Amino acid sequence: MPTAIIADDERLMRDQLRLRLGQAWPELDIIGEAKNGEEAVDLVRELKPDLTFLDIRMPGKTGMEAARDIGAQSNVVFVTAYDQYAVEAFERGAVDYVLKPPEQERLQITVDRLKARLAKPKEAVTESVTAMLSELAEKMSKPKPSYLQWIQASIGQDLRMIPVEEILFFRSDEKYTCVQTEKFEALIRKPVRDLAEELDPSLFWQIHRATLVNVNAIEGVTRDIRGRHLVLIKGRPDKLEVSRSFLHLFKQM
Repeated sequence: MPTAIIADDERLMRDQLRLRLGQAWPELDIIGEAKNGEEAVDLVRELKPDLTFLDIRMPGKTGMEAARDIGAQSNVVFVTAYDQYAVEAFERGAVDYVLKPPEQERLQITVDRLKARLAKPKEAVTESVTAMLSELAEKMSKPKPSYLQWIQASIGQDLRMIPVEEILFFRSDEKYTCVQTEKFEALIRKPVRDLAEELDPSLFWQIHRATLVNVNAIEGVTRDIRGRHLVLIKGRPDKLEVSRSFLHLFKQM
């Protein structure tokens, strides 16, 4: 029976991941939990689990730092709220990861991959993966930037202050950028390329040079008869085209 430990500083997230793993992989035995990187490293040495699920952002020793210490003692699976830099790095380094909150369909893909990995001889962490972890750890140790919380937009002759979490998507044309909420559409002059640098990338994904979408507003992704990938928006008829260069965002969906 394969064994695992879960390391996350949030008890709720540990409980949720334990529950989801139990549904996706009933045979997996969760033999320990840690609330920081130091505890995770100690548990790995003591319990020698096959898998270690590590939140990449924890107080004290982060998941990235803990992973370097764990090395080849256990197969590491990173757990992260969406972080564009982290996910892209994990994809390049062929590192297993789980997005949180864990959704069953996405988690099942990771579980299937982990089962295949455990069936093979354990490999040491490669130099390229170690370098990637070091680079990410350095980036994540820097203070988080301050992101836009409100958008000032025009609706006819009126100005509105719109909380960014209420915005479903931004879509630019040559002159204006449309700001779409559940209740109304407004206009601003700032282009998507500038907004992408000022908005939290864990909340808004750029899916096209002219489009930013709120992650929480995404219902799914479909393809049309021309083979284009289109993002479906919850409760709306809009279908937003995804450029090929941004398709990696949806690999686990």
